[in-house]
Amino acid sequence: MALLYTFYGDDFTGSTDVLEQLASNGVPAVLFLGVPTNEHLARFPQVQAVGIAGDSRSRSPEWMSEHLPDIFARLREFQAPVAHYKVCSTFDSAPAHGSIGRAMEIGQEVFGPTFVPIVVGAPHLRRYIAFGNLFASAPDGRVHRIDRHPMSRHPVTPMQEPDLRLHLARQTATPIGLIDTPMLQAGAAPEELARLLAEGKQAVLFDTIDYATQATVGKLLWGEAQRQPIFSTASSGLTAALIFAWQEARMIPQAAPAVAVEPCSPLLVVSGSCSAATERQLRYALSHGYHGIPLDPSALLDPVTSLATREAVIEEAEETLAAGRDTIFYTALGLPSEPAHGDQLGQALGDLLCELLERTAVRRVLLCGGDTSSHAVQRLGLYALTWAADLQPGAPLCRAHADSPLDGLELVLKGGQVGTDDFFDVVRGSSLRS
Repeated sequence: MALLYTFYGDDFTGSTDVLEQLASNGVPAVLFLGVPTNEHLARFPQVQAVGIAGDSRSRSPEWMSEHLPDIFARLREFQAPVAHYKVCSTFDSAPAHGSIGRAMEIGQEVFGPTFVPIVVGAPHLRRYIAFGNLFASAPDGRVHRIDRHPMSRHPVTPMQEPDLRLHLARQTATPIGLIDTPMLQAGAAPEELARLLAEGKQAVLFDTIDYATQATVGKLLWGEAQRQPIFSTASSGLTAALIFAWQEARMIPQAAPAVAVEPCSPLLVVSGSCSAATERQLRYALSHGYHGIPLDPSALLDPVTSLATREAVIEEAEETLAAGRDTIFYTALGLPSEPAHGDQLGQALGDLLCELLERTAVRRVLLCGGDTSSHAVQRLGLYALTWAADLQPGAPLCRAHADSPLDGLELVLKGGQVGTDDFFDVVRGSSLRS
């Protein structure tokens, strides 16, 4: 199996973003939901890219130190030119929670790269890096510096420092350089990279303000990968950058054919997201005929009330789904009044989903929230996902692979910040809704 690319995603939604970038551009890819066995790998002989979806975004540095070395070692066995630790394009992380810096250090130890490229700008998601500072679009349609973006108020990992070198300095002692936009536009990036490495930089952040600078970064890094395999800490902007390079080298098609999405009814939505974007999507759906079932996280997790709570909501959902109504479980409409419940809530939502899929004929599911998706999907017993079709950037329709009746289930894993207000209709097949 000769691979172009391997990756580990720090949450499941971000992992499907990379899967989408690859497969929709003609790079056959598979995303495993755990370290793959040789038996499962053998079922995908045609792939050129292999990913592992994870949940390190919600984990401690101690957890990373225990688990990431073995995962990275498995990726290293594939001997691909590129190994990618995929992070969210809003880069939200903290020293004690989802530390990108700690993951980068472990990658350096396992892969031994010359340097670690940090590529975060992703124009297809309206995320940009300018002079090392991160800018991102928000639900109001405008682009904000990240410390003035709703992500600056994230309940667990608020982004309050826009210069990603300074942000990472709180998580790692790795010296980080910058190749900025003027250097890229002047064609001076190779010389600047050599200078930065000569002065001892071990990681380099790349500006990405548009598709032209992204393509320049991709061509430079693919050239580096031909000399020595690279390990990169990056968003799906790295994937998109490399696709430009591969297309220019005629290694992949210039454009992959579009795949039509067949309408599917009823749609089941499970949301643990507290983002403003998901709040708008929920309110839109609830005002357009979807049946909403609010979930009280405390009641769902309390041993005294959990069983009764679970049975009540499952019974209600069974009735509405049997009647053909699109149904939504949601734990919040915007920022919650209580602290986040972490992986316990995601696991509980996954158990709810698993039981409903056993009791109903639902074949398409939308999960909202990176942490929710990561923990919930792990309860379903799937071993892999493949791309089925594009919907909106960052949230493709995926096909599940399982050694169970869930094989063939259609899944969409949506990060909190992703999608237009009518995204649930897009997933369902808006042609069926007047």
